[in-house]
Amino acid sequence: MRTSTYYRPLFPCGRSGFTLIELLVVIGITATVLGLLLPAVQRVRETANRLKCQSHLRQIGVALHHFHATHKVFPASGWTMPGPGNPLGKFVGWRALTLPFYEQDNLHRLYDFTVHWWEGVNLQAAIQPIGLFVCPTTPQRVPVYFMPAKPPRPVITLSSPLAPTDYEAIMGVARSVDPQRYSLPSANRSVMFRNSRVRMMDILDGASQTIMVVECAGRPSVYRGRLWRPDLTNDQGQGWIDSEGAFSLDGSNEDGSLQGQGPTVTPRAINATNDNEPYSFHPGGANFLLADGHVQFIREHVPLPVFAALCTRNGGEVVSPADY
Repeated sequence: MRTSTYYRPLFPCGRSGFTLIELLVVIGITATVLGLLLPAVQRVRETANRLKCQSHLRQIGVALHHFHATHKVFPASGWTMPGPGNPLGKFVGWRALTLPFYEQDNLHRLYDFTVHWWEGVNLQAAIQPIGLFVCPTTPQRVPVYFMPAKPPRPVITLSSPLAPTDYEAIMGVARSVDPQRYSLPSANRSVMFRNSRVRMMDILDGASQTIMVVECAGRPSVYRGRLWRPDLTNDQGQGWIDSEGAFSLDGSNEDGSLQGQGPTVTPRAINATNDNEPYSFHPGGANFLLADGHVQFIREHVPLPVFAALCTRNGGEVVSPADY
């Protein structure tokens, strides 16, 4: 008698996988979840970047105070004559003068203080990146292989790009911000400006109320608002070695297209343009180093008169932290 053997199929006859509709539903749910998570991830990343930026500025503050302890004055934003750390009177900037205090001794030994910053081996130093001088929020920038003439500096062409900086000394406040208040250098200067010799005791407005170093990110590329403007150029802030990058606060209109207009336009102090004005890529404001060494995040819509008061050391203004 023959018996039949029953073979069970490996797969049920009904279905062998997902339907197209089910796949689309899964993809839609995944996209929705990612869409909800991405802003949170971006916020976490930006928070970390902002804290790192603040850490950079605090370390810069420590270096500036070490320089003050050594030379009894803060460094000038840039020297064009003999001064502390620059006995031969060459063009040299504050970052080069403070290299030993960033644990950049090898780079400091490479730098030749007997010539201007754009001469000799100094251009070898100029291409060496220093992470401390770069804000992590700044987007990838256009490499600088060429510098236009800015007498006495000639036209310079490089085979390797200049190493950048996003932090700069604020020299003070331009007269245009308030012609009556800021007409005299005694009232409109900050701590570091060209050929300055400012001591801690000279900061009469209070070290905790006087900004020394600002964010001015992305230079020498020019930004207006959050838009890069390749049609515009800036001959300052070429790199960390540049001694001519410091500037005074001018104020601008809302989109950064007009500067130095003072009360004739709606004034904006921060993040309107990086064309030699305080500017960062942090949402809502920027970080600033004050003369006592602390770092303050200041909102980008701070009133121009309040921010201007923070950019002078002897203006006699009264500013409350609640104002910024």
